[in-house]
Amino acid sequence: MTPADTAAAPAARKGALTPRAEDFPRWYQEVVARAELADNGPVRGTMVIRPWGYAIWERLQAALDERIKAAGAENAYFPLFIPESYLKLEAEHVEGFSPELAVVTHAGGRQLDEPVIVRPTSETVINSFIAKWVQSYRDLPLLLNQWANVVRWELRPRVFLRTSEFLWQEGHTAHATEAEARDYALEILADVYRSTMLDVACVPVLTGHKTTRERFAGATRTWTCEGMMGDGKSLQMGTSHELGQNFAKAFGIQFSDAQGTQQYAWQTSWGASTRLIGAIIMAHGDDFGLRLPPSLAPLEVVVVMVKDDDDVRREAAHLVSTLTELGHRVRLDDRTDTGFGRRSVEWELKGVPVRVEVGPRDLAEGNVTLVTRHTRQKATVPLSGAVGAVVTTLGDVGHELRAEALEFRLGHTVAVATVDEAIEAGETGFATIALAALGDDGEDRLGAHAITVRCLQRPDGGLAEHDDEDDLVAVVGRSY
Repeated sequence: MTPADTAAAPAARKGALTPRAEDFPRWYQEVVARAELADNGPVRGTMVIRPWGYAIWERLQAALDERIKAAGAENAYFPLFIPESYLKLEAEHVEGFSPELAVVTHAGGRQLDEPVIVRPTSETVINSFIAKWVQSYRDLPLLLNQWANVVRWELRPRVFLRTSEFLWQEGHTAHATEAEARDYALEILADVYRSTMLDVACVPVLTGHKTTRERFAGATRTWTCEGMMGDGKSLQMGTSHELGQNFAKAFGIQFSDAQGTQQYAWQTSWGASTRLIGAIIMAHGDDFGLRLPPSLAPLEVVVVMVKDDDDVRREAAHLVSTLTELGHRVRLDDRTDTGFGRRSVEWELKGVPVRVEVGPRDLAEGNVTLVTRHTRQKATVPLSGAVGAVVTTLGDVGHELRAEALEFRLGHTVAVATVDEAIEAGETGFATIALAALGDDGEDRLGAHAITVRCLQRPDGGLAEHDDEDDLVAVVGRSY
């Protein structure tokens, strides 16, 4: 439980969310609905992202986009529809995505000569153009990124986590050597994904590579960021793939090297999606709703007028103006025709990091009330020092959320020696086990209990260069 949960009023309070400890999936669905993040779309498995949820996505998108561009990639856009023949060029790729494909067979009132796939990912269509654009080593590296929607027909949908249509970015690159491709895949993993998840979303993640069974269809190696959610399950938050020369050979991506010899390019692809919003809900949320780090909150501060009073309105507006001038995202809540308690619950559900309550009684004594969302602590502060107190609190929230999430993960991670122990520990958190102890049938035994290998690492948590390293460690657990 989080400190906020510990301080909670009885769960039977009117209109309360289902406690996380009682029914985590139901709690999640209630938060998504009552915090006005998203709604179910008219077609099963689709979602409507509401303004509050989309504003969180925009801030995530901006943080990712800044880092992607710093890594040298440029944004482009490619078609939503992909000829079926393109997917068939890379056998493992189409086999991996076949159960999830949405296929268009009729359009314009007639049957199409060739079925069209609604993109599940864009390796095939983008590589068809990379083959056209790359001729010489001087054209490399080619570093592309696309912000788009994709469609994967999901049998068991859950908003943000698994939907038939979702938003994401997908990067696709071509390089002259295998080493360059690997270095770039790892740069994306660390400097784009891990950085955003840790520094912006405040969710600590484990990084490592997937087993052969879990890697991306068509890749030679999949690197992953795995976060632990509030129920002890893992969520794959972003992946970066080494594609080797698989797609280059399928699509004829060749270049003339400095000696004039024709070579196949080495490639990567990588993606992160609106699933990150689900991660923020589940990693930071409490029994009262969202808890957002200021870096992602659509509003960092809400100044709430307790009553409609001239002095209250003047001082509340002044606080909003001053904080806005300092660069913070602030809103004045002057809806005094709506009950104060109802409004407080609303902002608490939405996870606004700081709430300043301005009422006539406090003002008469020269004070206001400052409420810190992630701890649910209230403090009476002098009006003259309110702006400074807000700024200081905002500076602490992200660090404290991150530290709390890390403490939770460490407290729910157990080093084990046998597969049986890994199965037991994996029911409620992570287990780390030597890959040698997992054995050849270890993944099968784990899978029978709905437990998977989330990633492979070195014992010190570092990235493993080769699968045959003697001391490789598997991190296992349940996942979304």
